[in-house]
Amino acid sequence: MGDERDPQTYAILGACYAVHGAKGCGFHELVYHECLAIEFEFLGIPYVHEQPFSLEYRERPLQAKYHGDFVCYEDVLLELKAVDKLIDKHVAQTINYLKASRLRRGLLINFGAPSLEFKRFVLKSV
Repeated sequence: MGDERDPQTYAILGACYAVHGAKGCGFHELVYHECLAIEFEFLGIPYVHEQPFSLEYRERPLQAKYHGDFVCYEDVLLELKAVDKLIDKHVAQTINYLKASRLRRGLLINFGAPSLEFKRFVLKSV
């Protein structure tokens, strides 16, 4: 289910499995956002929903902002999807979001498949 050597991502994945087990696939992504927030509260997992991050180009701030689906434990980015299957575009998006947020650890979660899908990311440098 997760890597027990990383108890934070293991706990987050446990919450995701609980939500997917209760709701299954087929709902809009925002339903899973709301359910996951409730599950995080129930489990005592600290989180911020839709945390804004500033973007830069050539060391200049951009007006465009990125809002992370969730940031848990102040340093684990969570990107949620509700699609048939994760594709390379979702992976690239999550990596870019990790770089933009300057966070090292991230989880890409897909609630849209019959079985919960996830990919774990650890960037060596940000």
